[in-house]
Amino acid sequence: MNRVYERWWSPSLGRDMEMLAFGHGGLPVIVFPTSCGRFHEFEDRGMVDAVAGKIEWGGLQLFCVDSVDGESWYNWNVPPRWRIARQMQYQDYVMNEVVPYIRRINHNSHFATAGCSFGGYHAANLALKHPDVFTGFLSMGGAFDVSSFLRGYHDQDVYFNMPTQYLANMSDPWYLDRYRRSTYVLATGEHDICRGYNEQMAGLMHSRGIPVRLDVWGWGSKHDWPDWRPMVQEYL
Repeated sequence: MNRVYERWWSPSLGRDMEMLAFGHGGLPVIVFPTSCGRFHEFEDRGMVDAVAGKIEWGGLQLFCVDSVDGESWYNWNVPPRWRIARQMQYQDYVMNEVVPYIRRINHNSHFATAGCSFGGYHAANLALKHPDVFTGFLSMGGAFDVSSFLRGYHDQDVYFNMPTQYLANMSDPWYLDRYRRSTYVLATGEHDICRGYNEQMAGLMHSRGIPVRLDVWGWGSKHDWPDWRPMVQEYL
């Protein structure tokens, strides 16, 4: 399997950022780690091995990015406005640095995001904010309401990073037309602590006429890697 490590100084974030890429072609997928996770988490947790066959024959290419959650949502030492500002800088990094890097080496007409737990939030939020770039997302055990990180603070940037808020008011045909041509998957376990968030998100998307596949896995599945590995095999 082709495995490439990348590191560069990010002008958007003012720091070095690292990434691991797996594969040589096929569907490009930006993979976000769990809360405060690292770029190597997907590999460490066996998720890359779970889809190794698809990667090796050229059907899938993963780009596992680092997070700055510890500097944004989980940084309790700064005011909420700084947390959301750092999140915006992180999105600039992904959209203005990672996406162009991927597009230089992979020109597939489809482009997806993926993640587990808080990575599922990042995957869904970014894909929904940029449906002209991404044609789908896979969220496994995601949660989509980040208000608990902000202690009541709210502004326009918060609003547009809260899918449960901006989707509820979505009427723009530019977005809705693109949403309806995309592929969205919400996968969760029957005992997942985030199951309710996924059911709420699916209901909200359906209410706007946005096609989404909600799968609640049985077999005692919870919010953990052993349950996410068969999910990533199923959907990617």
